[in-house]
Amino acid sequence: MYQIIHERPEDAAKIEPLLELCFGSARFEKTTYKIREKLTPISQLSLVAIEGDILHGTIRYWPLVIDQAFSALLLGPIAVSPDKQGEGIGIALIEESLKLAKEMGHKTVILVGDPDYYKRFGFTSAFDKGLDLPGPVDAHRFLVHELIEKSLSGVSGMVSGGELSLTQPGEYASAGETAALVGSLSSLFPPSETEKTQ
Repeated sequence: MYQIIHERPEDAAKIEPLLELCFGSARFEKTTYKIREKLTPISQLSLVAIEGDILHGTIRYWPLVIDQAFSALLLGPIAVSPDKQGEGIGIALIEESLKLAKEMGHKTVILVGDPDYYKRFGFTSAFDKGLDLPGPVDAHRFLVHELIEKSLSGVSGMVSGGELSLTQPGEYASAGETAALVGSLSSLFPPSETEKTQ
């Protein structure tokens, strides 16, 4: 019986052959691969289905930004060994990883896949939500799932790989800016006791 665990360093050597078997080398030409080619998968959401030393399935997530202003996740690739497909491994990987993503505070997941398969998990058309990809994609296969209801309210635009900065420009002063500001206030003193009573 397989078990689902977090991906380990030693699993990497087994994941690539599985992806090659399931998708072939043409996968590298797809828009989603190009989006994530310089990214690192999110380790807390990278899961594998194993049975002893045998890898049966894999799923990974990657950081995304929508319109340079809203964080999201990219799901994929997800792959299950051909001889194990139809046994619920893919469903288990998706359900477990989406649960973890929500617990971690993520709000939105994007993927490119079969809408008939992914609708069971809550995925709907991303184009209908006003989202777009920087490359070719079959419109009906570009999907999104709001882990938090209405999390995309007021959000639209181009999806790109990467993470938002923790602080936005101008939100906090740098140490140098703070020192300069404090220095400019050095001539100010607290009011004297007599001034306080007047």
